[in-house]
Amino acid sequence: METAEKTEAKDKILQAAFEMFCQRGIKSVSMDDIAQHLSMSKKTLYKWFRNKDQVIYEAIEGFLGSVQQDCECFIETSGNAIEELFQIVDLSKRVFSNMHPSIFYDLQKYHPDSWNLWMQHKNAYILEKVRENILRGMKEGLFRRDLDVEVMARMRLVLIELPFNQLVFPPHQYDARRVQLAVLEHYMLGIATLKGHKLINELKHITEEE
Repeated sequence: METAEKTEAKDKILQAAFEMFCQRGIKSVSMDDIAQHLSMSKKTLYKWFRNKDQVIYEAIEGFLGSVQQDCECFIETSGNAIEELFQIVDLSKRVFSNMHPSIFYDLQKYHPDSWNLWMQHKNAYILEKVRENILRGMKEGLFRRDLDVEVMARMRLVLIELPFNQLVFPPHQYDARRVQLAVLEHYMLGIATLKGHKLINELKHITEEE
């Protein structure tokens, strides 16, 4: 069992490290950088973490847990499936406005354990929540009843990482948050019924001619 001192020290390091990864990308941040940022010796840093891989893994694990808590709160408090998606839009604004465009690439190429952690989270938790949202919207008459739920849910998973594909959206030309929000809005409008479209416009404060 971790002591209170160890938990507090590790949490402080992980929070600082994750902020640095978001600002500069994972590859460009070293253990020396993290130690210097926290005004601690590298020896102290290695007291709590074996290596950079462990820092990355636990930082990503903590971030995913935090996002999962937010999502559960959205599901419980939203009045319908579209309101739930709009809360996801707000979360995306907060998350992607501070996330370096190379993060997914760095994870996949250099840190396979952390990449697998993300993939497991995406293919289990996120996939299930997307399915549930689609089914909820269909039941509420906000999403089309002819949707292939499994296909649409898996398509949504692909769209999550699309803004970080540097071949499709070069980061010097496209802001990841801008792309993420455009992609999410396109997905939402594509599955919505007329009733759903009207609610989306209402929530966006848009008046659209018939």
